Amino acid sequence: MRRAVCRRLGRVSQIPGKIHELTVGQLSARSGAAVSALHFYESKGLIDSRRTSGNQRRYTRDTLRRVAFIRAAQRVGIPLATVRDALAQLPEERTPTREDWARLSGTWRAELDERIDRLGKLRDHLTDCIGCGCLSLETCVLSNPDDVFGERITGSRLLGERKPG
Repeated sequence: MRRAVCRRLGRVSQIPGKIHELTVGQLSARSGAAVSALHFYESKGLIDSRRTSGNQRRYTRDTLRRVAFIRAAQRVGIPLATVRDALAQLPEERTPTREDWARLSGTWRAELDERIDRLGKLRDHLTDCIGCGCLSLETCVLSNPDDVFGERITGSRLLGERKPG
């Protein structure tokens, strides 16, 4: 009942400090991640749990910070495999610190800068493409950036020529 009241009021229920492990429901409520997402993160090796004698999952409190770390990385488009590799660099059951985030996210900066550059080019040429309507891979700056296909094929084909059967 209390959890339902807290959700209706827009508050997140507090976990007493003496509790060292969280149920999947508590972790979901505190992190904002769906239970299914937590199960998925666990299946991908991003977070860990132990099983009780009744086969229920229990997560250590540091898992809250790990989930926050995962979700922040996802919001900027970092693949989960990359996040898993980053978290694997941390000692077991250690909460990622601000310094950890700065170090690990710094390695992602070049990838994010490249993605921002590509999105900027897409944005700048999108209205030209919609207005043009040519759908030509020979000259389209969106489908054929830097004219990489122009030397190999002509016309509006992205796939290679079909061989006569």
